[in-house]
Amino acid sequence: MNGCGNEVAIFDARALDGPLHLSIEQIKAISHSKTGAGCDQVLALEQPEAPGADLFMRIWNAEGTEVGACGNGTRCVAWLIMEETGVSELFIDSKGGVLTATRIGERQICVDMGKPRLGWEDIPLEERMDTRRIDLKIGPVDDPVLALPGAVNMGNPHAVFFVDDLETVPVETLGPMLEFHPLFPEQANIGFAQIISRGEIRLRVWERGAGLTKACGSGACAALVAAHRQSLTDRAAKVVVDGGELMIEWRKSDDHVLMSGPIELEFEGDVPL
Repeated sequence: MNGCGNEVAIFDARALDGPLHLSIEQIKAISHSKTGAGCDQVLALEQPEAPGADLFMRIWNAEGTEVGACGNGTRCVAWLIMEETGVSELFIDSKGGVLTATRIGERQICVDMGKPRLGWEDIPLEERMDTRRIDLKIGPVDDPVLALPGAVNMGNPHAVFFVDDLETVPVETLGPMLEFHPLFPEQANIGFAQIISRGEIRLRVWERGAGLTKACGSGACAALVAAHRQSLTDRAAKVVVDGGELMIEWRKSDDHVLMSGPIELEFEGDVPL
């Protein structure tokens, strides 16, 4: 499936007695376009662990590491289960916590991504600093190419740089370098955002463990939160990614971030493990 272009391979492991165990080599093979499905993340549907949850969603990035969040993958999983059960609301547990998903159209799903975590230790960062604009610069000290990104944890760590012209930014060069910057002890997803207006952001994300993807749901949420904290946008905005458009709202009433957008079922099949 894909959520706004974010490719995910989903395994239904609910019938197993316990979690689905996949090796790093298996994840890489499944993720590769020549040996497997070709995807950014691999997901497994398992029996729920948290009280009140409908299922547990396990997430691996394409290079084999298990992670806590995949916003677009959550929307894809929600649609699958809604089609199966006929319900319009689901509670999906993951390592990042329980998320609420709601059907808002035929193939449109909204996920409540919860509250953004904004403390330096929550990202986490290697040292204490203001996460509105963290002390990170690329290039000459007096004339950096990139500087002072916002840092947000949306179930996984994000650093969002704001740029004047996204088309001129060498994302595939800067992304892997910044992902492993010493400031991020658990690595980080690196966002590059151009503010089009107070209600629109153009975004590309180098995802931790997956590389440049067509969309990153948690990255879109992080971009909106970081932009609003720097007074660059309102609390709701359209985020335009390479794969389409996501609507993000940082709700003032309860501090939760809502992400809405399309999903697509590409194909179904079997993989010999």
